[in-house]
Amino acid sequence: MMTNTNAYYRVITSSKIVALTFDIGWGKVMPARVLRVLQRSNVKKATFFVAGGWAQERPVTLRRIRSLGYEIGSHGYLHENYTVHTNAWIIRQVRKTEKAIRAASGVRCRLIRTPNGDLNARVTALLAKLGYRTIHWSVDSLDWTNPGKETIVRRSTHNVRAGDIILLHASDTAQQTADALPAIIRKLRAKGFQFVTVSELIANAR
Repeated sequence: MMTNTNAYYRVITSSKIVALTFDIGWGKVMPARVLRVLQRSNVKKATFFVAGGWAQERPVTLRRIRSLGYEIGSHGYLHENYTVHTNAWIIRQVRKTEKAIRAASGVRCRLIRTPNGDLNARVTALLAKLGYRTIHWSVDSLDWTNPGKETIVRRSTHNVRAGDIILLHASDTAQQTADALPAIIRKLRAKGFQFVTVSELIANAR
């Protein structure tokens, strides 16, 4: 479902599917832990939005994300709000990130999640001109606040609907996400949900 900002928050679909999404801005420990949990839980579809600086620093991990079949999107270069910057600044950030991700993994991103989820109609229109779909979320775990495993699980699974985009983090500052993830996966599966990438979610929109 797109809003008047032309960003995807969720989609309307008749299929019982949801998208697990993980933002990575920094760190080496949590990205690897999250990947291990996904593999052990046999979750083959998820989307990672990665920062350009992290892609340059951790190309091996980024290539592993790709080799495992997960979708890769852009999370910008500097973690700054786009709405306070000029179009020229945003373009430089997007292109710099695009180049970093492609050099590290060979992936040409077509999805972007703006830093902090900060956006408006001007920003999303510009990103569309640059060839990107802007992806927000409809379910926010707030896992980056480290509120406790049970709280993260509850926020990520309570009242989830088909077509939802679930926001999680795999940066090192989100220290409890990997511990919460197995229960999140189990609870969503128990409710009958299947996991897909964001692109697959959009493709299944009514």
